[in-house]
Amino acid sequence: MKSAAVAAAALSGGQIAFAKGKDAVSNSPLKGDDDGLFFKISLAEWSLNPVIRKGDLDNLDFPAYAKDKFDIHAVEYVDQFFPSAEKAYINDLKKRTEDIGVKNVLIMVDTAGSLGESDEEKRIAAVEKHYQWVEAAEILGCHAIRVNARGRGSELDVAYATTKSLITLGRFAADYGISVIVENHGGFSSRASWLAGVIRATGMVNCGVLPDFGNFVVSRQENYDLYLGMTELMPIAKGVSAKSHEFDEEGNETTKDFYRLLKIVKDSGFRGYIDVEYEGRTLSPDEGIMATKNLLIKAGKSLES
Repeated sequence: MKSAAVAAAALSGGQIAFAKGKDAVSNSPLKGDDDGLFFKISLAEWSLNPVIRKGDLDNLDFPAYAKDKFDIHAVEYVDQFFPSAEKAYINDLKKRTEDIGVKNVLIMVDTAGSLGESDEEKRIAAVEKHYQWVEAAEILGCHAIRVNARGRGSELDVAYATTKSLITLGRFAADYGISVIVENHGGFSSRASWLAGVIRATGMVNCGVLPDFGNFVVSRQENYDLYLGMTELMPIAKGVSAKSHEFDEEGNETTKDFYRLLKIVKDSGFRGYIDVEYEGRTLSPDEGIMATKNLLIKAGKSLES
């Protein structure tokens, strides 16, 4: 990543953008809401994507569903479940969450284009399409938008393009007190050392990562080590996604060690939100969400002793 870092430094001209005006950018948990864990639990809307896609749950009703069904009082949205980012819709959603006391944490943006696009015109267009979600996040009181580091070309080419995009987007978001965080989400971004290099190359305090427990598959030929990847990403994390798939009879996730993962998270000094993101097929979405939440609590409390 030395080449990417040098390129990014040249791009940024040594300028560091500091997000301003919002405590939420640090991703501090809500005061007075202490349940004995070192982190706070949120619900990723993607956990309910089969239900939403079937039309059985509307995006506007998602916060109330999270609170009433799972006793989870913080939510993370997915942009593709919004009919639009128009202010009237966002303000309606904001009012609903305020009325029931649910915290809006972040918006996951997947439909705005590739920030690592090699075509300059398309890359700039993708950056600008993310602006509306920064504005929506600010209205909702979120601390961040989650973006993807995708593009075509060599790892250096994609790193260079993504770094440029994050610098521009990060500067825009800083004026709204919003962080721009990248998930390890396939391709080069699932190679944690690559992603960490890109983020550090931006030189921006409001750019970080959203490490996902389940997304360290770079390609069919390459799986990045989950525990190494989490260790590398946590120092620059502004959120964590506890992805789960299958559980045994004792409630433990069978494909990854939540106890070991949460120790890595805690040892990094992270004290923000960890989202529940169930993607399994054996349990229903509701059952999987509860199983993941219960495991997070059990594993988290084991680290307090």
